[in-house]
Amino acid sequence: MLNSVVLLNISSCDSPLVSALPQSAFTSSSELSNSHGPGFAKLNRRDGAGGWSPLNSNKYQWLEIKLEQRTEITAIATQGRYGSSDWLTRYLLMFSDTGHNWRPYRQEDSIGAFSGNSNADSVVMYKLQQPVIAQYIRILPLHWNPNGRIGLRLEAYGCQYKSDVVSFDGSAHLLFRPDPSDSLADRDVLSMNFKTLLNSGMLVHMEEHSGHSFTLELFRGKLLLQLRKGRGSSADFHPLVSLGSLLDDQHWHHIRVERIRGLVNFTVDKNTQQFQLPESWSHSEINEISFGGTSAAGLQKSHSRRNFHGCLENVLYNDISVIERAEEQQLSITVSGNVSFTCTESIDVPVTFASPGSFLALPWVSGGESASVCLQFRTWNRAGLLMTFDLQHNAGTLWLYLSEARARLQIHKTGRIMTDITAGSAHALWDIYHSLSLFDSKSRIHLSCVLYINYIYRCPDTEGGSGCRNPFSVFQGCMRLIRTDGALVDLIRVQQMLFGNFSDLQMDMCGIVDRCSPSRCEHGGRCSQSWSTFHCNCSATGYSGATCHSSIYEASCEAYKHKGNTSGFYYIDMDGSGPIKPQLIYCNMSDKAWMVIQHNNTELTKLKASSGINQHLAHFNYSADAEQIQAIITQAEYCEQELSYHCKKSRLLNTPDGAPFSWWVGRSGEAHMYWGGAVPGSQQCACGLQENCVHPEHFCNCDADSKEWLNDSGLLSHKEHLPVRALAVGDINRSGSEAAYRVGPLQCYGDNNFWNAAYFNKETSYLHFPTFHGELSADISFLFKTSSSSGVFLENLGIKDFIRIELSSPTQVLFSFDVGNGPLEVKVETASALNDERWHHVRAERNVKEASLYVDHHPSAVQKAPADGHIHLQLNSQLFVGGTASRQKGFLGCIRSLKLNGKTLDLEERAEITPGVTPGCPGHCSSYGDLCQNHGSCVEDHSGFTCDCSLSPFTGTFCHKDVSAFFKPGTSVTYTFKEPYKLNRNVSAQSSSIYSDLTLRGENVSLSFRTSQAPALLLYVSSYYREFLAILLNRNGHLDVKYKLQHNRDAEVFRASGRNLANGQLHRVSVQRLGETLNLIETQTQLFLIAESGEVDPEIARLNALGFTGCLSVVQFNSISPLKAALLYPDTSPVIVTGPLSESSCGSSLPTNPYAAETTHSLADHVGTVGTGEPIVNAINSDSALIGGVIAVVIFVSLAALAVMARFLYRRKETFQPQEPKAEKTDDSPETPFNTDPNSQSIISDNQKEYFI
Repeated sequence: MLNSVVLLNISSCDSPLVSALPQSAFTSSSELSNSHGPGFAKLNRRDGAGGWSPLNSNKYQWLEIKLEQRTEITAIATQGRYGSSDWLTRYLLMFSDTGHNWRPYRQEDSIGAFSGNSNADSVVMYKLQQPVIAQYIRILPLHWNPNGRIGLRLEAYGCQYKSDVVSFDGSAHLLFRPDPSDSLADRDVLSMNFKTLLNSGMLVHMEEHSGHSFTLELFRGKLLLQLRKGRGSSADFHPLVSLGSLLDDQHWHHIRVERIRGLVNFTVDKNTQQFQLPESWSHSEINEISFGGTSAAGLQKSHSRRNFHGCLENVLYNDISVIERAEEQQLSITVSGNVSFTCTESIDVPVTFASPGSFLALPWVSGGESASVCLQFRTWNRAGLLMTFDLQHNAGTLWLYLSEARARLQIHKTGRIMTDITAGSAHALWDIYHSLSLFDSKSRIHLSCVLYINYIYRCPDTEGGSGCRNPFSVFQGCMRLIRTDGALVDLIRVQQMLFGNFSDLQMDMCGIVDRCSPSRCEHGGRCSQSWSTFHCNCSATGYSGATCHSSIYEASCEAYKHKGNTSGFYYIDMDGSGPIKPQLIYCNMSDKAWMVIQHNNTELTKLKASSGINQHLAHFNYSADAEQIQAIITQAEYCEQELSYHCKKSRLLNTPDGAPFSWWVGRSGEAHMYWGGAVPGSQQCACGLQENCVHPEHFCNCDADSKEWLNDSGLLSHKEHLPVRALAVGDINRSGSEAAYRVGPLQCYGDNNFWNAAYFNKETSYLHFPTFHGELSADISFLFKTSSSSGVFLENLGIKDFIRIELSSPTQVLFSFDVGNGPLEVKVETASALNDERWHHVRAERNVKEASLYVDHHPSAVQKAPADGHIHLQLNSQLFVGGTASRQKGFLGCIRSLKLNGKTLDLEERAEITPGVTPGCPGHCSSYGDLCQNHGSCVEDHSGFTCDCSLSPFTGTFCHKDVSAFFKPGTSVTYTFKEPYKLNRNVSAQSSSIYSDLTLRGENVSLSFRTSQAPALLLYVSSYYREFLAILLNRNGHLDVKYKLQHNRDAEVFRASGRNLANGQLHRVSVQRLGETLNLIETQTQLFLIAESGEVDPEIARLNALGFTGCLSVVQFNSISPLKAALLYPDTSPVIVTGPLSESSCGSSLPTNPYAAETTHSLADHVGTVGTGEPIVNAINSDSALIGGVIAVVIFVSLAALAVMARFLYRRKETFQPQEPKAEKTDDSPETPFNTDPNSQSIISDNQKEYFI
């Protein structure tokens, strides 16, 4: 029974390792007394004074244990000294194979320190996340009971470790020829451990029967896995992947290469990368494997061009121990060169300058013909002080430091630089140890001074040091092999305080850490680092944040639309911070926000009969990849794709009973036998479904096999089948057969995620979802609206960790969390209240570097993460949305589009089955109504809103698109106003006054024009009584308003502009009147653009006869848009159009119909900028009517308070003063505002200041 227990303990690897060791296995930096010696530091023992205590309690003390052999260590446990007030509260755990070159154990790749005890007798145990293989254990106290001193008892747990090792001297190697019968089917696994002090050398070279080879090479401290195609000198290496860093640290590192068919998993220590081999390399068998290097010819094309110098351990190929076979001298192993089956190590004692306060002071006495100091160093920093010392006889102070990654020597004396020398090249300082030597042999130098390495806080204690200062950055990094005059400095004696002086050094270890391996930068962000932190360069990635986690793009065209964007190209990131890459997609912003995904052939493609060809197969490559398209279709409310077939003696589906001649292939690769406009599985076309085919006995027009051209066209809209990946067309090999097909772009609208919302109407209600997993990176975004002053949006709890976002007050959003370092809070304060029943956007992000919070467009708040703190967020409860687990502080209101790490939670689905929560949330116009421009009105929709442009002269998604037409002589538009009471033709004009008076507060007339003609009539309004108002350009191109508002008065002229407006640029005219209640008489009133028949003012008649050549746009009289009515609604509006009239882009600065142009140009032809808020403009070549292709400057001319007679005859007389125009900008200004010059010619004369209304 006892044996079985022992076996169980061994297999579980948790046996005690320390308690049975002799006292000689324990050493320490010092001991308080013999009874406080290190040999008494055994867990639960009361021998001696009950544990170990050093002579002095400071951070330079340590306790070391030597195990019987290299052992697998899985756990550590500590106690204080028995019956005392002495215990550790925090300590470092170090491991070594030799008792030198110590390696610190790190939790979570960042935490170096362990929390200790809170009293003398309780045991605190830690199971190591990654077991450690070592023979030596060292404990470094960091903090202890402030009311006592350092006191320690401990135990380590683990099990035996089997080790087969082989060492190479840089010229030897082992050649292994595996037996084909030992190979696994379609699978090869190679694993080993290695250690070395050199940063380059070939570890493994594998040859295949096909002549291909794999090479595993250490180069500048990284491992490269490469492929080589072919044999001989002409073979080329193809690097596949690079992994690891700082691997030349004389510590064991683990390698595993696993090939499963063509898939390779490459692992170095805890980091794994996966990649796919080329097809030709996927099934070859390994012929031979060379360990430790290869022949001289095989090294010529490697990066390092040298064999490996170091040790390999436990080399296994498909579970075969290569080292065991080599020791047994089996025939499958050939040994070349000096190979040893032990691992001997040179003992170098490195020292780490880990903090700004680290320094080392060494006494140095030199005499003779030469003096020298040498050392090796490595660091992440490009600047830092290496050493300094005073020269004798007041010759100055020598400073040797790093500047821009180059070594620089200066001698300073009395504030002057006497010597300045720079050496070395500016390159990485971390990948290898760099040697630095300072040598003087030209003159007899006698030095008796203190050599300060990285000394910064005080000047050397010499007579000449009273005025010194350190103008340089501190050095943070590792040094080794420090020599003065050729003699190696014994750093162990320094550590024992027997020689020199130091502060805050980590002796006998190099603590350099590669914070970019593995890189915490996401989405292709480029990682760089200093000694203490790392940085991510997110440029050109499409992502932002400290770790390039959050996408800068919207997830759909719908989202862009609700930011006020119009049609154009936008980058769409379907899953935000998820793995799907952003894609450039055209957004067609009409009443719906259509996403248009083009492919390589959207044009009509004609086919003719060809002998020997029975079928035409077309494949379609889309501008988005398969993963992106699937995400677009899944997220969209509706998708469609046009599928057309034109035929002449070419059958399509061979209905009703034949096998189809043609079919199309959908998203998942399945063939479909139904056509556009029909339902899936029907083997019909649209006409068959609608029962209106040319020949009723067939379900497709083309199946009639007619000699006349017919077609079957329609839309495919079954989302699960889209898009069309390929099209097979048959029945084109007969004489006289002709056909043509067209597969349109994939088009989708709607965003199910963007409008997914829930309304919380009870404070105790909430929605629950599975645990949120955002261990290293977490981003949460949503929209909310509420009238409540506070409430929790969401919460997720762990044992100690948590994450929570809440509205803590009407003007504050709070993001709080704990990852093991204590609670942290990030707050955003807003100037205005957030409980205003409008949608507000919240985005919170937490990563290993910082936490940030964004609310609408308010300044963000950022909280930096603690240095070397816990980084993993560990949650285990359900995620609560709209409330908390305690049902307190619940949220009242709406939450919409809730995304966690790019994945949208389906709030509506959960709300359907949850009391106190209802799906959906109306009321979008309060937030998005401002997007409707130019007097457009917002209309609520279930999923969003639309803009009603019926009262605006503009059209488009947001009433932003102008309606323009280019006029030529002979073209006119007449608009007749509809009266509420129809007048009898036989009734006298005077009798019209019997109708009721109506009241108007003001009138507005506005239009834009572009012309080079002067004089010219732009707009003419007349009444039944021949009162009129005309807007015209006089012969000088100045803008005049001529009006006659009473039939018994002469016409008057208002000179609106003193500059020439007939300059081919776009100008905007606005005529307005605001006044008191008016008495109105109903009359038959007409508004004319350019022409009117009948008796008119002579000058107007003369201008009318000349006609008008130019552009008019956005013409409006009050709520009437006559030009818009004539162009867009001619059949339903009271308009009469004379001459040719068609819509034009002449009044716009943008090219028309960008999507139509886009279908004939590739993306490579597009120019312009792409952003998150603005589409690519002028992205397509266009034959627009813009004059000279130049964007026109819009000039606003104000004719404020001018009376207008249009629909009604106004009998009220009023007097007003016109507004004085403001000063002009220069002509090259993007806008020309009002003129404010008091001497401007546009100021009217005294006799023009009285108007009759």
